[in-house]
Amino acid sequence: MTNGMDRRKVLTGAVASAAAAIAAPRTAAAVYFPNEQHRRVLDLAKEKVEQHRSALWRTDIVGIADFAMPSSLPRFHFANLENGSVRSFLVAHGRGSDPEHDGFLKTFSNEVGSLATSRGAYLTNEWYKGKYGTSIRLTGLSPDNTNVLDRAIVLHPAWYANAAMLEKWGKLGRSDGCFAMGETDFNEALWHLSGGRLIFADRLGLG
Repeated sequence: MTNGMDRRKVLTGAVASAAAAIAAPRTAAAVYFPNEQHRRVLDLAKEKVEQHRSALWRTDIVGIADFAMPSSLPRFHFANLENGSVRSFLVAHGRGSDPEHDGFLKTFSNEVGSLATSRGAYLTNEWYKGKYGTSIRLTGLSPDNTNVLDRAIVLHPAWYANAAMLEKWGKLGRSDGCFAMGETDFNEALWHLSGGRLIFADRLGLG
């Protein structure tokens, strides 16, 4: 009798544990609240769209690059203003902005030959085939990035921006000032950020 009771207790406990394990994800999945970082990203994206609306072709998704964060963290945020979601990706900065190559952007520059990242608002344009394959041309919309076209600053895929770099070096490689994304992640930019949308880059400290 004792053994039977023990078996029933074990079975009852197992069933209860399984039920709890199943119920927990359902509860978590049912709750959709963006975190504080995402709220800040979305608010900034809305603000910058209003500032540059006349130059934009599409205002559904905005790219926000927070260069206050190191290259080891996902700091290129795709803010979807239609459904309130944010997806974040790794992105490399320019070698001229990080001469020590420690993964942190120190300075911005708009100068030709600086190999540095420029701050400000950008318009994404058409796709083209370049050194790194399919890439996205950019136009500068701010006083701090007026030389984007002369400097050939674009959005492109690069092996040195792949997540595997973090496993080996703890940081990404550096671009010549371009927004360089991992080769797989770049497909997200092709489909969701090209074609007349806004990118805004600065040392933002959004979290």
